[in-house]
Amino acid sequence: MTRTTYRCQCGAFLEFKQDLEKESGTTTRNWKCKDCGTPVPGITAEKISHQDPS
Repeated sequence: MTRTTYRCQCGAFLEFKQDLEKESGTTTRNWKCKDCGTPVPGITAEKISHQDPS
């Protein structure tokens, strides 16, 4: 299985759950870049949130 990665507008390379920040106060999961707070596309963020760094 291939790894999902995402390059944020700020230049951050998002590959694992710790690279994301979950937006609180919503009923659905909305993920943002941990470095700058830019929203990450939903399907991509969900895939990244399930990846382990091992």
